Amino acid sequence: MSQWISPDRIRARFSRAMSAMYRDEVPQYGTLLELVEAVNRETLNADPDLARRLDIAGESRRLNEERHGAIRVGTPGELAMLRRLFAVMGMWPVGYYDLSRANVPVHATAFRPVDDDALRANPFRVFTSLLRPELIASDALRERAREILAARDIFTPGVKTLIQRSEAQGGLSDADADTFVTEALDTFRWHSDATVDRATHESLSAEHRLIADVVCFRGPHINHLTPRTLDIDTVQRRMPDYGITPKAIIEGPPRRRCPLLLRQTSFKALNEPVRFAGDEPGSHTARFGEIEQRGVALTASGRALYDRLLANAREGTPAEDNATHQQRLAAAFADFPDDEATLRREGLAFFHYWPAERRAGLAADDISAANVESLIERGALEATPMIYEDFLPVSAAGIFQSNLSTRSESGSAPGDDGATAPEPAESGDQAAFEAALGGDVIDEIALYARRERASLDAALEALKTS
Repeated sequence: MSQWISPDRIRARFSRAMSAMYRDEVPQYGTLLELVEAVNRETLNADPDLARRLDIAGESRRLNEERHGAIRVGTPGELAMLRRLFAVMGMWPVGYYDLSRANVPVHATAFRPVDDDALRANPFRVFTSLLRPELIASDALRERAREILAARDIFTPGVKTLIQRSEAQGGLSDADADTFVTEALDTFRWHSDATVDRATHESLSAEHRLIADVVCFRGPHINHLTPRTLDIDTVQRRMPDYGITPKAIIEGPPRRRCPLLLRQTSFKALNEPVRFAGDEPGSHTARFGEIEQRGVALTASGRALYDRLLANAREGTPAEDNATHQQRLAAAFADFPDDEATLRREGLAFFHYWPAERRAGLAADDISAANVESLIERGALEATPMIYEDFLPVSAAGIFQSNLSTRSESGSAPGDDGATAPEPAESGDQAAFEAALGGDVIDEIALYARRERASLDAALEALKTS
C-alpha cells in the first residue's frame, strides 16, 4: 500500500475546501447550490430511467460534488506553476481556447482529471486563462501591466515547497495533502486590497475590464464556481424565486431530449468594494455565480455539425430574451439528430459501453466491435452518452462578456458590446500558450475517442468471459 495519498483524494479535498471558501465569500453561491440540489433531486425522482442510467455510468455519485471554477493569470510563470500545482491533484491541461475571437484578450486551457476512474471520483475542473499583453492596444498600459505583474508572487512559499516535494517523491502524505490544500487555497482567495492606485485600475478597465481583473490584485482569485444541474431551464426559471437575477440568455445549445455538450447560465458579476493603493476606496467587478448542464461529448463530425447549426442560429438580430433565443436555437438545431441511437450510429457523439444483464445465447463470433449495434439490440450491451467534460470557446467568452458588463464608475461598460475591448486577434497562438504552460495541452477529441474505445474493449471482454 502506497504511503502517499491519491491525487483523486487531494482533488476532492481541494474542491470541497474551495466550495466552502467561495460560499463564505459569495453567499449567493450557497443559494445556487440549494437551488441546483433541489432541481436535481426533483428531476431524478421524475425520471427513474435517467436515474438508473446515471447509476450505471457512475454519474450519480459525482453529481452533487461536481464543480468547475475559473481563474485568470497574468504571466507565463504563473501559468507554469499552476500546471505543477494542478498535477499534484491529478489535473491535466485539456484543450486550447482562443477567446480573443470574442474580444476577450486571453487564451486558456482546462485543468481536469482525464481517465474514467478519476472523473468518477471527482470531476473538478478549473478553466484557466492567460492574459495576452500583446492585445493591449496602448503601449504604455501594456508595459505598465507587465511591470505590475512582474512584481507579484501569487503562490505561498509553503505550496511551492509541497509541489516540489510531491514531484520529488511521487506524492504527498495525508498530513502534507491537508497542508497543500490550505496553502493552495490562498492563491484562489479574494483580496479586497488592490496592488495599484485607482487611476491605474480605471485605465486598465477602460482598455478591458478583464485586464484590470488580472493585473490589479495580489492573486487571480476564483471568479466563479459552478455546480452541475440536470435541468438548467428550470433553474433559470426559479432563480428569481431564490432572490437571484439570472442573466438574460442561457448560453449553448437548445434544450433537447439528448443534451449536447454544455449549457450555462449565471447571475451578473458582483460590484465589490476594494481599497486601492494610497488607501483610496473604490469598487471592482469580477466574481459571479454560474450553473451548467452537461450533455454528450461530440465527435469531430458532431462538432462540425454543431458549429454550423450554431452559426446559422446566430444570423440576424440577437434575441433580447431567453424564450426567443431558445426558439431560434431549437429551429436551427432541428437538423441535429435527437435520439441516442442515431447519434451513435452516425458517429456524431461518444458513448460509454457496458455489459448488460442479458448475455445468454451469444456465440464467440457475435462478440466483436463490428457487431455493436446487434449486441445492443439483443440486450447484451448497453451504451450511455459520454459526458462532455470540457468547455465551449463561444460559451466561455459569452459568459465572460455578459458578466463583465456592469458599468464602471466612469460610466463606460466594456464587456457586452466590446466597444472598448482590443481588436480580436487574427488567430490564437497555441504554440505560445504551450510554451508558457511548459508542456502540451491534451486534444480533447482524441481523449474522448480513447475512452470510448477502452470502454468498448472492456465491455466486449466482459461478455466473452461471462
